[in-house]
Amino acid sequence: MAKKVTPYKTSEQSKKQQVEQMFDNISEEYDGLNRVISFGIDVKWRKKVVQLVADAQPESVLDIATGTGDLIINIAKRTKAQKLVGLDISEGMLSVGRKKISADGLDSRIEMVQADSEQMPFEDNCFDAITVAFGVRNFEHLEKGLGEILRVLKPGGTFIILETSVPTKTPYKQGYKIHSKYILPTVGKLFSKDKDAYSYLSESASVFPFGEALNNILRKIGFTNVVDKPQTFGVATIYSASK
Repeated sequence: MAKKVTPYKTSEQSKKQQVEQMFDNISEEYDGLNRVISFGIDVKWRKKVVQLVADAQPESVLDIATGTGDLIINIAKRTKAQKLVGLDISEGMLSVGRKKISADGLDSRIEMVQADSEQMPFEDNCFDAITVAFGVRNFEHLEKGLGEILRVLKPGGTFIILETSVPTKTPYKQGYKIHSKYILPTVGKLFSKDKDAYSYLSESASVFPFGEALNNILRKIGFTNVVDKPQTFGVATIYSASK
C-alpha cells in the first residue's frame, strides 16, 4: 500500500477535495510553470500518447484529469474522433482549457466536464479510448478509479496512462531525487500562488507505484495486454492496456 500523500497536510478535507482546491488555485499558472519544471519534455511524452490513441482510430475518446486540455486538444487535431470529452474535478483548470479549445475552434468537438473520476457520469462501455496524463496519482482511491475507467471503456478499447515514475539506474536516480526534492518545490514556492502545491506534486510522484507494480494493479482490476514503456531515463512511464 502506497503512502497516502495530500496537498495540505493540516487540512481535514478529503484528498479529493484538497486536489480540487489545489488545481483551482494553480490553474492560471499551471501550463507555463509545468513547461519550466519539466524542461518541456512533457510535450514529447504527450505526443507519444496521442500517437497511440491515433493508431487505435477511435470514434470516442475520454481524457480523465484533463486539466487545461492539452492532451484532448491534440487528440482532436490528430484523430477523426467525433466524441471527445475532457473530464476533471477542478473547474478552474477546465475554465482555462475551454478558452484554449475556443481559440483552436474546437468547441463543437470537445466537451469539458467537471466530475469525479471515481464516479463518472457515463454509461458502461461508451468510449473507444481513455487517457490519463499525470492524473492517476491524484485519485483518492486508485483501484476504485481504475475500476470506473474499466467500466466506461468499450470491450477491445484502449487505455493509456502517462505518469511520473522513479529512475532506477545511476546517475538518473540521483538526478531525479535532486530535481523532485529540491528544484521542483523551490520553483513552485517562488512562482506559484499555492506554496504547497508543487511540494505535493513532487512527494506524490515519489511514492506512487510504477512499472510492474502499477501493471499488476491494472491486471488485478481486469485490464489485459498491459505494457509499460519508461520515458527519458525512467522519469515518466507510458502504460497501455485494453479491455
